[in-house]
Amino acid sequence: MLRCGITGYKGNLGKTFLKLNKNFRYFKFKGDITKKKDIKLWLKNNDFDILIHFAAIVPTNLVNKNYKKAIKVNFYGTKYLIDEIIKQKKNIKWFFFSSSSHVYKMKRNKINETSPTIPSSNYGKTKLLAENYLINRLKGSKIELCIGRIFSIYDNIGKDFLIPNLLKKINRKEKKLTFENLNHFRDFLSTLQISKIIIFLWKNRYQGIINIGSGFQTNIKTIVKKLAIKSKKKIFFKDNKPTFLIADITKLKKIGFNQKNLKLKGFF
Repeated sequence: MLRCGITGYKGNLGKTFLKLNKNFRYFKFKGDITKKKDIKLWLKNNDFDILIHFAAIVPTNLVNKNYKKAIKVNFYGTKYLIDEIIKQKKNIKWFFFSSSSHVYKMKRNKINETSPTIPSSNYGKTKLLAENYLINRLKGSKIELCIGRIFSIYDNIGKDFLIPNLLKKINRKEKKLTFENLNHFRDFLSTLQISKIIIFLWKNRYQGIINIGSGFQTNIKTIVKKLAIKSKKKIFFKDNKPTFLIADITKLKKIGFNQKNLKLKGFF
């Protein structure tokens, strides 16, 4: 049975990953990722073959509200983790870091792994800092590093994520609703699809940076229209200049990933 260390197991993606891979023996990090003592104790008392590092502050509005805390969790938490792994000389074969498409500069064409890394949000800044530290720290190491740049997730739950916020507004009592700043095109996957891709990457012992997306674009305005069908409310939009953040998954396909297996057709 594969021994798997995992951080951020209480998050939406972490919960799905745990349910999907029941044949793994999990070692859950239950401490504070920003406390070196918690990380040290966890690593000292547990040995595992692979490590899935999900722990992070993700919603962009929360990152913007407390950027210092986001840096502490997303960057320094990752730094403390990998520093302690190296210090203890842990025999970890594969390290997966959950990064984000937010490290890229937005553009109309699909984005590949060599596209400019000019973060499109503060969240992206924290993830790019962590990426660069991991790459530099693990140079010459036996640990195989995989950085998965995840695009948008449509089944994130909680008031700070996109879909729940849209539903909350749609469910208001007003018969007419106006939405602003939603003319954005994004690349959506579910937490289940993302989890399956991560397992695929592990089975292929993929090393390096790779996009995790569908390769299809969905306009957020379309999502609102679909969600609002049952409400029979009149929906209006105040359009902004469109933005695009869509994955080029050529690299994922080149290592044998078959889109048909996950029915990757975008959100709708």
